[in-house]
Amino acid sequence: MPARRPRGRPAHPDILTPAEWAVLDGVRHGLTRRAIARRRGTSLSGVKYHLSNISGKLGVPGIAALRRWPGIPATSTLGGPRASDRREHSIMSASDLSLGGLGQVALWVRDVARAAAFYGTTLGLPHLFTFGDLAFFDMDGTRLYLQRTDHAEWRPGSLLYFVVDDIHASVAQLSGRGVAFRGAPHRIHTHDDGTEEWMAFFDDPDGNTLALMSRVPPAG
Repeated sequence: MPARRPRGRPAHPDILTPAEWAVLDGVRHGLTRRAIARRRGTSLSGVKYHLSNISGKLGVPGIAALRRWPGIPATSTLGGPRASDRREHSIMSASDLSLGGLGQVALWVRDVARAAAFYGTTLGLPHLFTFGDLAFFDMDGTRLYLQRTDHAEWRPGSLLYFVVDDIHASVAQLSGRGVAFRGAPHRIHTHDDGTEEWMAFFDDPDGNTLALMSRVPPAG
């Protein structure tokens, strides 16, 4: 007689289940338990249950320690058979570190749909993708990341400066779309070669300050 298979789910081949990895990655991203629950569409108790199991499996107690745990899922490319080669190369080339261009800028918003409409429709940024309470747009090669947060936790982000060719025409066009500028375009600085820098400031629906900037070369 064949052996009876034990009840319940079969053992997962990785150290954590996919759901546990998702919760752990939320922690390592700096999200609160409540934010993780909201993003995953589950209860706060469910997130706490996963965290308890994760700590037990890894032997890593507490949120602070889990946030710094460097493990990689077995399904990730970084966890594949060449992972040791990549780690060895990264150690050898650490002294040659050279940062690339700015890849992503993040802003906190209170309402993702409202913010997505402003940045996508009003400002005309190409929409990349949205999932849950996160939305991503392209700013000419730099990714804009909008993350929903509760009103009590919201705070303004860094100023975003959008480069335009004709600042007066751009202000007029955005004003026609309902954008309220704080003032008219104005010259900020004139460089030694005569190039002028102009700016005009406005806010998004959440109160994040944005700006248009234009570099005007000297005549001739």
